[in-house]
Amino acid sequence: MTLDRRTFIGTAVAASSLAAPMVHAAGHGTPRVVVVGGGCGGATAARYIAKDSDGEIEVVLIEPTRVYYTCFFTNLYLGGFKTMEELGHSYGTLAGEFGVNVVHDWAVGVDRDAKTVSLAGGSTIGYDKLILSPGIDFVDGSVEGWDVTAQNAMPHAYKGGSQSELLKAQLLAMPEGGTFAMVAPPNPYRCPPGPYERISMVAHYLKTNNPTAKILIADPKESFSKQALFEEGWMAHYGGMIERIGPDFGGDIVSVDPAAMTLTIDGEVTEVDVCNVIPAMKAGRIAEIAGVTDGNWAPVNAADMSSKADPDIYVLGDSALQGDMPKSGFSANSQAKVCANAVRGALTGSRVFPAKFANTCWSLIATEDGVKVGATYEATEEKIAKVDGFVSQTGESAEVRRATYMESEGWYTGITTDMFG
Repeated sequence: MTLDRRTFIGTAVAASSLAAPMVHAAGHGTPRVVVVGGGCGGATAARYIAKDSDGEIEVVLIEPTRVYYTCFFTNLYLGGFKTMEELGHSYGTLAGEFGVNVVHDWAVGVDRDAKTVSLAGGSTIGYDKLILSPGIDFVDGSVEGWDVTAQNAMPHAYKGGSQSELLKAQLLAMPEGGTFAMVAPPNPYRCPPGPYERISMVAHYLKTNNPTAKILIADPKESFSKQALFEEGWMAHYGGMIERIGPDFGGDIVSVDPAAMTLTIDGEVTEVDVCNVIPAMKAGRIAEIAGVTDGNWAPVNAADMSSKADPDIYVLGDSALQGDMPKSGFSANSQAKVCANAVRGALTGSRVFPAKFANTCWSLIATEDGVKVGATYEATEEKIAKVDGFVSQTGESAEVRRATYMESEGWYTGITTDMFG
């Protein structure tokens, strides 16, 4: 059975796979892998384990949302290049074609001794191997004056879905000549070029619809990913619209007042119309609950993404402290395939191949003006280590930039198919 993930809104999943499995301790006849988080890492791992194990492994995917909206490409939604519908994907094919038991609930506890995961709905699921891919959460107090209770006034929009829709609504409602502000995050964080692609897409919208508006960036970092490429593009396409204040001028001394809609940089108060606050990040909460983090991130072994705290738990993607790979959708997808191969091998004795990883991050600066950065990696005893890399060059022709953008479109189709089938 083949299901259209764009129109299938979870009805078959609701009918066939939403009921949580019974409590089942490790050691039952068919080994069970429980995957928490249905994004780039979790959905990919669930699909690869299910499709390659020929029924020898039961796969349970725990994900609270019925439609997953990719965080990658949400900046293109803000810029008017994508609709939210185009970014939404269901779990119907994973359930109907690959036999993954998709449980739409929140994982709220992990008992490592009993090898069980507890759910908000009250069920408990046993596992032989547990894969955690919960994405990111935010560090409390990292931006003075902001916490998650302020996210409706000053959205972070750094998780796909409703926050992105809110930020776009605020962008569209900006007054003529208004100010869009961003508080950029410190390293390390999800998608290193992401905040700056977002600035590009906001500028693209404003140039057409609100050309006298201004964009202000408060940035705690000395430099950022693809900086020369973004700054070249901003000058070429949006000259005079964008001002970035780095740490030399107080970009690391920032506070906000969501009620007053003000941004204070090194004591200077600015009234703003929209303020996109992207706080410091850490591993998704369930990794902390499971006791596999160092306080912020989850250290893993490079060869198989297994937790350094527990060999039966694996951590993928943004939550993992793994070495040189950036926190990106491509990275999570790459890590998931290595992990899936290792988990199958551990549970069924199938062949385990040496770990190899890759990543590419594309960014859109203006219409068909795409740039990219990427690398290949290998597993060492200490970490995932970079082998070689590449990056777009300043001064490239329009034809090269268009080809790079089209490449990113092809990648989006490819990775979402790889995740969801």
